[in-house]
Amino acid sequence: MEALLSLAGRLPEWAGPLLENLKRMIGWMPSLLKATQTTLLLSVLSVLTALVLAVFLALGKISKRKIISKPCAAYVFFFRGTPLLMQLFFIYYTLPMLIPALNIKSRFVAAWIAFALNVAAYLAEIIRAAIQSIDKGQLEAAKALGMTQWQTMRLIVIPQAYRRMIPPICNEFVMVLKDTSLVSIIALTDLTYQTKMIASNKASAMVYIPAMFIYLVITAVFTFIFNKLEKKLSVYE
Repeated sequence: MEALLSLAGRLPEWAGPLLENLKRMIGWMPSLLKATQTTLLLSVLSVLTALVLAVFLALGKISKRKIISKPCAAYVFFFRGTPLLMQLFFIYYTLPMLIPALNIKSRFVAAWIAFALNVAAYLAEIIRAAIQSIDKGQLEAAKALGMTQWQTMRLIVIPQAYRRMIPPICNEFVMVLKDTSLVSIIALTDLTYQTKMIASNKASAMVYIPAMFIYLVITAVFTFIFNKLEKKLSVYE
């Protein structure tokens, strides 16, 4: 970088400020990368937690017992029908006012809960659709062979359904990764919040360039991995 700056005198006038801004952006990278750890951790934990909850919601929605299916359907409807930002506000700000005992002091935990509850509703629909996409003829054949419902799910439904649900689940993870930028509204130090702080303290909007670059790189890496996984799964279909 110093070598580049030493050439500033030999370059056009516009090159000097450009190189100076480049130096500043590189200087911001360590703090931005540190905040990126929070973004990644929140994304992974939220999706993993949501996945566990989504399995029960999906099975509940397809249950023939209305006492189970109706509450699960209502849950999915609520969390898919209201903005994630408002859900985050409710859990961190409103809920402690309604029930003081549920005051979540940790911003990270509050964001984790909000994202997990929200994402579970979307993953539940993905899992439900994958399960119900299995040909009913196979289920009838399994029943004719005397297989129990659990055996049918374990040996016939799940092996086929999981290959169909993996791609949309991967896409949902990428969406969550970008949506975590919303947590900056509760002052959780993720990549977006750290970017806003640098922009405010340094009075420079240039910091948004490396921040966008980091988001782009992370998204590209996960998209590449998920595409490879999807191609590998398609071989077995």
